[in-house]
Amino acid sequence: MTITHLVTHSGGFHADELLSSVILTRLFADAQLVRTRDKAWITPAEGRIIYDVGGQFDAGARIFDHHQRPNPLREDGQPYSSFGLIWAQYGGDYLRAMDVPEHDIEAIHGSFDRGVVLPVDLVDNGAVNASEAGPLFSGLTLPVLLESLKPVFDDTEEGVEDRAFLAALSVARAFVEAQIKRKAAKYRAEAMVLAAIEAAGEGFILELPMGMPFRAGVEKAGADHLLFVVHPRGGDWTLTTIRVGNDTFEARADLPAAWAGLTDAALDAAAGVSGAKFCHNGRFIAVASTREAILQMAELAVVEAQANA
Repeated sequence: MTITHLVTHSGGFHADELLSSVILTRLFADAQLVRTRDKAWITPAEGRIIYDVGGQFDAGARIFDHHQRPNPLREDGQPYSSFGLIWAQYGGDYLRAMDVPEHDIEAIHGSFDRGVVLPVDLVDNGAVNASEAGPLFSGLTLPVLLESLKPVFDDTEEGVEDRAFLAALSVARAFVEAQIKRKAAKYRAEAMVLAAIEAAGEGFILELPMGMPFRAGVEKAGADHLLFVVHPRGGDWTLTTIRVGNDTFEARADLPAAWAGLTDAALDAAAGVSGAKFCHNGRFIAVASTREAILQMAELAVVEAQANA
């Protein structure tokens, strides 16, 4: 069946139908987006998808509202918004349209659902409040930011809400696509890291062909012996530590204290390595001009780490 119309409600908008529109307008790019509360439009019919309006949830009839009683719930009892319903039905196809490899679709679908869709669902249903992010960040949550793009209360120009919705749609699309691309890149990086770990054997230094997220791959491989990572960066090479968790700066091993904050000739002298260029004062990254120099620095860092263990 050809989808000819994507129908959601008119008037003010929220993050859930805006983000739903991101998914649907990519999948059905030739369909007309209709914002209305006209009963004739918000009733299921051939060729249309209706969402966040209509008082029904029936995936077979392509209507995805969540405001009715009883409202649609996830298996764990948490409420859906229209975004959650649309993602559950069309998210996999959306990921394919974004060229996500088939073997990563299930994992990325679940990750995006947990990290982006569910919070939007909960905020939209009043199950959580954006203020729970804390007073400093409550105004920076995605639902709040997207809804800040609505027209102000006294802008009564004809069509202003529809124009604001379409303008906000491009912003929402940028957020969603960036999230999906980053998640897909994470899985590509993980495959590269696992291959590099295999090549490293029992060594303490992981060499990667470029900068990339690596800790997830290191943990997945159970490579607890690894202490440092090296990779090229532009015309230079970097040496970095491996953090022990997502929410900490603590590393498996720090770079030598004698290098902290030094650059160029001073670092060259302290490390005894020609080509050493920089070491952060926090001792989590160092830079050298050549691969040979960075590997020398890495070996020295391993020796000191083992001595201090």
